[in-house]
Amino acid sequence: MAYQEKKTTSYGTRVGNSLKSVLFGIVLIIGATVLLWWNEGRAVKTADMLKDAQEACIEMPNPNKKSANFEGELICATAMAKTDDSLTDAEFGITENAISLTRKVEYFQWVEHAESESEDKLGGKEETTTTYTYTREWVSYPQKSDSFKDPAYQGKNYTYTTFENQDLWAENVSFGAYKLNESLIHSISSTEAVELNISDQQLQALNKIVSDAYAVVTGQSINTQAQPAQQPSVQPVAADSTTTAPVADSVKTVLPDSISLENKKDYEFVHQMGNVLYLGRNVNVPEIGDVRITFEKVVPAKVTIVSQVKGDTFKPYTASNKKKFQTLVMGEKSMEEIFEAENEANSMWTWILRLIGTILVISGIKSLFSFFETILKVVPFLANIFAFGVGIVSTIIGVVYSLIVIAIAWIFYRPALGIIILIVAGLLIWVFAFGGKNKLKELANRGQAAPQPEEK
Repeated sequence: MAYQEKKTTSYGTRVGNSLKSVLFGIVLIIGATVLLWWNEGRAVKTADMLKDAQEACIEMPNPNKKSANFEGELICATAMAKTDDSLTDAEFGITENAISLTRKVEYFQWVEHAESESEDKLGGKEETTTTYTYTREWVSYPQKSDSFKDPAYQGKNYTYTTFENQDLWAENVSFGAYKLNESLIHSISSTEAVELNISDQQLQALNKIVSDAYAVVTGQSINTQAQPAQQPSVQPVAADSTTTAPVADSVKTVLPDSISLENKKDYEFVHQMGNVLYLGRNVNVPEIGDVRITFEKVVPAKVTIVSQVKGDTFKPYTASNKKKFQTLVMGEKSMEEIFEAENEANSMWTWILRLIGTILVISGIKSLFSFFETILKVVPFLANIFAFGVGIVSTIIGVVYSLIVIAIAWIFYRPALGIIILIVAGLLIWVFAFGGKNKLKELANRGQAAPQPEEK
């Protein structure tokens, strides 16, 4: 059953808070203006940088052979990215010849969700009802249930043990006859599951740790087995249970279809399956405190890079406007495809940031009117009508204001284009606002009335 809290805010407090909202609105408008202005500059500079880079870029047909002719050049090349480095997760004794080795840790915990609804009361008061609900989920970090609002769920969370997430990267990754720099290495995304082969001795040690923790939490002592055991039989609990109701299979949901299960090992509290190490009694019926650890690696793969040659490695290219550029994409791509994708990404981010900036401006303008809206809260019906009107007006003003900022920014960053736009805008204003339309008609009529030259 959901837990609820009710809070009443007095009319005077609401008026005071609305004054703070006015200040917040001013700050929001200023911040949005800066964002819109900066975004236009960023878009122009990025487009110029990409144009500069594309003009300077040349194809490297055979990166498997070094050539002094490419020294200092911005090149586009395709080759296998591979490494001889071995990466070791010392905590679990896992060693892989890979570009990257990743450990992802998740905990099965109670998670608190809050949803608030506010209602205006006659006289200006506001009653806020906050509903707290609790669900069992896999999360990245243990949840502090002591701070949960519902006393029935306080102290319900615990973990048998904890581990840190970990990302290991090879330092030496070859690209034909060259070496990739750190930034390019970290862009490789050819991820595969690691087939675990943790020693029985280590699995037994983990089993003992989790078993002891389970005994402390539940008060039940479990005899850990020295040899692998079958999965314990756990009967499903009624759906209205608040403690051990079954959820979707917690291992199969993270196992890739291609992974082999030949490495499957089961102890009382430790289960190895594919690339997952599961700490808990049953992988199919998770309990609070269970831990799920997933291991993945980045394997050698064909990649295409655009970067500047520096000796036997690469560095970012510096364009004429001082912006830097280099990129790595998976698979074989042409230079045209790469720069087309980069320009599309620049355009996409420009419009996303324009939209965000406009929404922030609208929100800021609405905040400026919050004081007057709060004053009218004495009669909620009037306040609602006022708020509806403010919403429409704020949207119109916000959109117009944002367009003006964007237009002025274009004039600043693209003077030639900006001046042309300004001249066109001036002509339109003259034609439609200052009688220019009539003057144009008058000039046209004079032209038609002019005597035609006589034919000889």
